[in-house]
Amino acid sequence: MATTLITGGTVVSATGRAPADVLVDGETIVAVLAPGSQLLGTDLARGVDTVVDATGKYVIPGGIDAHTHMELPFGGTNASDTFETGTRAAAHGGTTTIIDFAVQTYGQKVMDGLAAWHEKAAGNCAIDYGFHQIIGGVDADSLAVMPSLVDEGITSFKLFMAYPGVFYSDDAQILKAMQVSADTGLLTMMHAENGPVIDVLAAQLAEEGKTDPYFHGIARAWEMEEEATHRAIMIARLTGAPLYVVHVSAKQAVEQLAAARDRGQNVFGETCPQYLYLSLEEQLGASSEEWGAFEGAKWVCSTPLRARAEGHQHAMWQGLRTNDLQMVSTDHCPFCMKGQKELGLGDFRKIPNGIGSVEHRMDLMYQGVVTGEITLERWVELTSTTPARMFGLYGKKGVIQPGADADIVVYDPNGHTSIGLGKTHHMNMDHSAWEGYEIDGHVDTVISRGKVVVDDNQYLGAKGDGRFVKRGLSQYLV
Repeated sequence: MATTLITGGTVVSATGRAPADVLVDGETIVAVLAPGSQLLGTDLARGVDTVVDATGKYVIPGGIDAHTHMELPFGGTNASDTFETGTRAAAHGGTTTIIDFAVQTYGQKVMDGLAAWHEKAAGNCAIDYGFHQIIGGVDADSLAVMPSLVDEGITSFKLFMAYPGVFYSDDAQILKAMQVSADTGLLTMMHAENGPVIDVLAAQLAEEGKTDPYFHGIARAWEMEEEATHRAIMIARLTGAPLYVVHVSAKQAVEQLAAARDRGQNVFGETCPQYLYLSLEEQLGASSEEWGAFEGAKWVCSTPLRARAEGHQHAMWQGLRTNDLQMVSTDHCPFCMKGQKELGLGDFRKIPNGIGSVEHRMDLMYQGVVTGEITLERWVELTSTTPARMFGLYGKKGVIQPGADADIVVYDPNGHTSIGLGKTHHMNMDHSAWEGYEIDGHVDTVISRGKVVVDDNQYLGAKGDGRFVKRGLSQYLV
């Protein structure tokens, strides 16, 4: 098996940083050594197949994006990234594992939905991948089969309080599913928005002729995110189920999560880069020569971008600092403007919901280190270590230590990354949600299970490098 020595860098973990050399044998990290250590010989570099010089750079565990939607059918079309294109883009950005969502729709068998996603992904991924299971139809059959998901390495499932007629679960269905969660240790993931109320608000706006993308954000009012978050927390409290709320965007929803955690409840929250940087006014309300007021469709996602004037972005960063929010994922669900987003021209309700960010999460979060929003160690914790712990991967993923998979990123704090079409953009999209963003850092080398897949902006991997990883139960529960 090939051996690799990463030398001269500073290894950063969730708990600290130190100069260290990392020795990889095949797919596994076998040693983390103090600089100059002779424990394994006097000239270790001469005895390995490859030496990676990380002088002046950070050596971090590969990123884990625990919320992606490759090839997701939505709004009459499909997310534009395949597992092949999406995972290759992820690798360029320093992400070495994704957890995507297998989908069961109403009337479909859960295991049939899971099998369909295995078929989409198998042999196509550039990096390792796992699955959560969307339960789009909570019925007797679904409830009966859910416990067997654990044997499949699927230890979390997602419910929706939004999208009536598509994925929506009512409170009684949520209660029944959470009872299974409490009994099995499966982690309940929740899209927390009051969908029926939102649909009424959206219809009323459309009747008034308010059809531009901006009104997507108005219809999906923060009150309906806070209310649904509170309701999910209370049902989880009643059942004893652990709860993970996805893509939190409203500061009031963070307050609900914080209050529940202060009571000792196993309640967790995730946010996304778009809720840290982007806003209702600047993006959903954008206009351009090409698209006019429809320009904002590029940033239509749910939960929506929130008003900067109301301070939601600041609250998300603060929640990450205080651990009221535990993770940053992308909710990567890309659509092109032409032929996809433009399905909603004249009616924001018909715009496919989603933003493409899987390539940029590590960089965007590192910029938060540069600007003083989070520490270097917290960067690693939010983007790699906690995702591994939350979703039953820690020990093999999310850490640089002997026995772990050799998923490693060499990151240059003195480098620079310009994001945008024709610059840094490998996702299958005709626009970038992050056009013009400048990052004071650069992903230099990405190693996935011991293989260099990206080096100096060049993709060296191959379709099928990634494998399905079975996950254990959450390692983050109290």
